[in-house]
Amino acid sequence: MRQLFYIIISLSLVTVLSCDDGDIITVEFDFDDSFSSCGDLVLYKTKSEPAESMSINFTDLTLAELLLVEENDTLITTTTSNTYNYRTYNNTTLPTSGVFCTEIPSSEVNIIEDYESAGSEATIITVLTEDDNDGIASALEDINGNGDLTDDDTDGDGIPNYLDIDDDGDNILTKDENPDPNGDGDLSDAQDTDADGIPDYLDADDDNDGVLTRDEENDTQNQNPKDDITNSDVGADYLNPDIATTIPATAYRTHTYNQSYKMNVYIDISIRIISQDNYFFGTLDDSQSNTVTITPEFN
Repeated sequence: MRQLFYIIISLSLVTVLSCDDGDIITVEFDFDDSFSSCGDLVLYKTKSEPAESMSINFTDLTLAELLLVEENDTLITTTTSNTYNYRTYNNTTLPTSGVFCTEIPSSEVNIIEDYESAGSEATIITVLTEDDNDGIASALEDINGNGDLTDDDTDGDGIPNYLDIDDDGDNILTKDENPDPNGDGDLSDAQDTDADGIPDYLDADDDNDGVLTRDEENDTQNQNPKDDITNSDVGADYLNPDIATTIPATAYRTHTYNQSYKMNVYIDISIRIISQDNYFFGTLDDSQSNTVTITPEFN
């Protein structure tokens, strides 16, 4: 199955070289702002007027291997098991398929020159970014201020706050507890219903009535105290200090967080008309970003 990825890149290179017979050749790389991936791992990009292409065929790597990155970390992979090709075509434009990763090339494609650089050193830098999209920037969820986001787990559910959609484990989503009311990145004005100095998104008992927020499900026991309202004039029971009925919760809500990948590719090119060290091939934003779903063990 063909996999297609879109990327954000900036790529423009003009190289002037002298041939053995004294003629001057000007090679201009001015490709569009996207490249694609197909097969086991072929990265390629094409352009029109004139029709040209660049491609890298990796024989010892797969895309899946390049996405094996630890949490919020960077994976650097270096390999010489690849072939780089720069091709020119006797076409004004190239067809949208049948140029790469096909056993039978399109009959519309007429290659004029095919310059190949085999065994060049290529470096692929893959960065994994994870986010719970809870309205708080990950950098602001370092509660103890030690620079390590993985050891901040307010509710002790095994999910660090920066990946936890419910930081305090009260079954009210963090984003619904107004951690940053005006969206300015300053959490000092976060909602604090009981004015106890602990913002609601980190407070297990938001109204300070002695009953945990997650246990104030008087109407429906569905891990969502927001829809349990005894007095509609005041609002949900978990924010009403006059309602202190306890119905113990038995489970946490299902949690989700997103994973997105960015891949930078560099390669040393050595072909008859071009010699370029550490050439920036582009930045690939993987369109197959993942959503991780987990229900933490209740405690």
